[in-house]
Amino acid sequence: MVGVRVRRAAVEDMDAMWPLVCEFAASFRPERDPFERTFRTLLNSRGGLVLVAHVQDRIVGYLLAHTHHTFFANGPVAWVEEVMVDERERSMGIGRALMAEAERWACDRGAAYVSLASRRAGNFYLQLGYEDSAVFYKKNARSPK
Repeated sequence: MVGVRVRRAAVEDMDAMWPLVCEFAASFRPERDPFERTFRTLLNSRGGLVLVAHVQDRIVGYLLAHTHHTFFANGPVAWVEEVMVDERERSMGIGRALMAEAERWACDRGAAYVSLASRRAGNFYLQLGYEDSAVFYKKNARSPK
């Protein structure tokens, strides 16, 4: 998309990202104080990446990713945890631009592959060349066993 700029997030982006984080959440209800603490921690994380996408002077999307080491892949892999684009701005190449930058970052870090889980945007990732490779399971760590 013409006019989309993707860059690493900065502390000044916190307020603009907050509504997108709230829109992204399906399983949890984000709270502002933990969001701010986590945001600051992630900005300083060596294995983490927080990107924002701008159209003109507005943040219209973000991406959160991490790398971690594995035995089976002989080194690091990248995991995209969250990708969110403002609903009014979808299908304009913003998500594609965020993912392309995350893929470059993963490659620069020596990641064997990039993976993610998606409930609602599977077709988008298939169009980007990703393949359906596993079933994703989760268990709330705060729930009784």
